[in-house]
Amino acid sequence: MNKPNIYLALIHHPVINKFGDVITTSITNLDIHDISRSCLTFEVKNFFIVTPLSSQKEMISRIREFWQTDAANNYNSFRAQALDIVNHADAFNDVIRYIQKQEGNDPVVVGTTAIERNDQTDYGDFCKNYLAGSTPVLLLFGTGNGLAQSILSECDLILKPVKGSGQYNHLSVRSAAAIILDRLTSVK
Repeated sequence: MNKPNIYLALIHHPVINKFGDVITTSITNLDIHDISRSCLTFEVKNFFIVTPLSSQKEMISRIREFWQTDAANNYNSFRAQALDIVNHADAFNDVIRYIQKQEGNDPVVVGTTAIERNDQTDYGDFCKNYLAGSTPVLLLFGTGNGLAQSILSECDLILKPVKGSGQYNHLSVRSAAAIILDRLTSVK
């Protein structure tokens, strides 16, 4: 059975803050390391970090360059391997163009949010309808307080939020990414 290539993008701009303002967030070393490890575990083809800030792009480059050295590979070859799939993009549309070039067609763009909406798709339906074919899939995760509406409006569908048993609902993006990747690969 064919399965599509899955790509993941961690969006740092445009995202919203707790007041709903559109902002640009800073990348974190933990997100890069943890999300890349989750991506490799669940066979994600590429992990994009989307930010227009040159200082943030330089940070991504420095981290990747270190993990491509022999010293880093000898220290932790698993981490070095995971960081091989990390890429930078200035904007969301750059990720789309990259996937189009790699795959020869448009990806299904899938948004994630912790906010409940009327237009969300559950994981079982998503897997049945989109992971059974060969059309590439792009999963979008937002930093800060989530993806800006301008990005959500570009999505082909939006997944239901990750819910725990309690009322608290504000996971770190790296935890949400790991949970969602597991759900998408575990649903039969």
